[in-house]
Amino acid sequence: PHRRRRRTNPKKTTNTNETMGKKKGGNAEKGAKVFKTKCSQCHTVEEGGAHKQGPNLYGFFGRQSGQADGYSYSSANKKSGIIWEDKTLFEYLENPKKYIKGTKMVFAGIKKPAERKDLIAYLKSSCSP
Repeated sequence: PHRRRRRTNPKKTTNTNETMGKKKGGNAEKGAKVFKTKCSQCHTVEEGGAHKQGPNLYGFFGRQSGQADGYSYSSANKKSGIIWEDKTLFEYLENPKKYIKGTKMVFAGIKKPAERKDLIAYLKSSCSP
């Protein structure tokens, strides 16, 4: 009996993050799925979107933490002085309660670096004016 060779999918492209080591940036399409499964229960991203258990995230990138109008943040979040950018988000999303002690965000974090990079790419594309 002969063995079947696995076909390679010509549409599938290799993620540059995997081939080029720790290159910055993630995949916004994959990040949209991460957002939907892990974040959308508590957050919205569209301009003028409602606050849920967590604040609407539109326009947060490059802004200091605890600044969305009309949302009641923990004092820990407001006093943290964190500016949301790639590096701070990458660290925060791994373990929010460790990064901002006293935050009221009830979320265990995202351990996989690639998932965090993908989510950040999605947030940058969907939350920026």
